[in-house]
Amino acid sequence: MGIIGTWKTQLRTTFTDGDPAIPQWQFEFEKGDDAGYFPVGSAVWTVHSSMTPTVAGIRALLLQALHPGAMAGVHGHSSFREEPLGRLANTIRWIFTVTYGSRVAAQEGSAFVQRLHTRVHGTYVDSRGGKKSYSAADPDLIRWVHLAFTDAFVAAHASYGGPIPGGVDQYVAEWAQAGELMGLEDPPRSEAELRSQLAAFDGELTTSDQVREALTYIRRPPLPWSQRLGYQVLFAGAVATLEPRHREMLGLRVPSLGPVPLPLQSAVRLVLGMIRLGLGPEGPAEAAAKRRIRRVTGAAADGAAGVSPA
Repeated sequence: MGIIGTWKTQLRTTFTDGDPAIPQWQFEFEKGDDAGYFPVGSAVWTVHSSMTPTVAGIRALLLQALHPGAMAGVHGHSSFREEPLGRLANTIRWIFTVTYGSRVAAQEGSAFVQRLHTRVHGTYVDSRGGKKSYSAADPDLIRWVHLAFTDAFVAAHASYGGPIPGGVDQYVAEWAQAGELMGLEDPPRSEAELRSQLAAFDGELTTSDQVREALTYIRRPPLPWSQRLGYQVLFAGAVATLEPRHREMLGLRVPSLGPVPLPLQSAVRLVLGMIRLGLGPEGPAEAAAKRRIRRVTGAAADGAAGVSPA
């Protein structure tokens, strides 16, 4: 295997928790009897099939860490210290399942995650110094995680991606379905509602030793040398999209030369382009989903015309 082949393999293993092979579950999206929640060309499909979720994932982890309840769950019940990329792989699997899977697959995948959440509970110190109990299944924590992901997808794509069909409002409205699959009541359905619901958490956010510990793993995950520079560019790109108040709480700054900001947008887009080159123009999960959709919609069209599917 040449240098390019080795790099491509290492790149793929970063997104599959160390497995050099494409996970079998990505091919499973060809199965199912419906077109899923998000059509090809929808706002969600457009954003999630681009490379900007790579930046959004980093940003979401940074923002989520500021809620002490969410941070306590990660700190006490996650193996992020030993396998920081494992959490990434699990998150990718759920997002892909909801985005590309049939409705049944999305429902079953979300129910599985919900069952895992019932095992995650404990206590934490809130932003006012009081001790509180928590469960990962708490409605407030489910809302916070949904908001953090939604905001991250929107912010990363706005900075480093192309246009969204129907704009940000359409994306937020569509991705509300993911929140409902996780048991969230009244998820935001517009950018204004997203901003309002995020602002409602301002008084609960805080920093701590747990946040600073997690930040060291997010800032420098155990990547191969061939990916470390690119990751630092993506990390800086994620930091640049954070709200200033959140950056300040995390103790992070947008890279600059004195008062002059560095040209991050071009650098991030270059790295994302290299990742796309390494992974290929279309991922196996997306391709499998398209095959299912063609089969299902083709069968539906034949049925409407009075023709029995072969």
